[in-house]
Amino acid sequence: QVQLVESGGGSVQTGGSLRLSCAVSGDTYSWYCRGWFRQAPGKERERVATIGRDGRISVADSVQGRFTISEDNAKNTLYLQMNSLKPEDTAMYYCAADPLAPTYLDRGRFYCSPRQDSYWGQGTQVTVSS
Repeated sequence: QVQLVESGGGSVQTGGSLRLSCAVSGDTYSWYCRGWFRQAPGKERERVATIGRDGRISVADSVQGRFTISEDNAKNTLYLQMNSLKPEDTAMYYCAADPLAPTYLDRGRFYCSPRQDSYWGQGTQVTVSS
């Protein structure tokens, strides 16, 4: 059974930075589609950044240039470095992993996205104040 545990959330002011971590246990996840999602109150869950089974990285336009996804395979840990944070980045952030995630094509770029019924963490809250 794969388990994901996020950490690193908190409250920061506009322009601040945070680094989220997602510790993965139960399997070697490097062959999974894995990534970060977020959900703000009253809004749908949004993909932030993912790493595909082939190592392809995809980052949402809304965070491009500010957020960076990375991983340490030796530690089985996924990271999300968030810089230049804005109030609209306020949300619950989740990490997810899926060995059978589908691949999508959006404006010429491929990205994978874990399914709702795959492996998800419990979330970590990020709040950005103006």
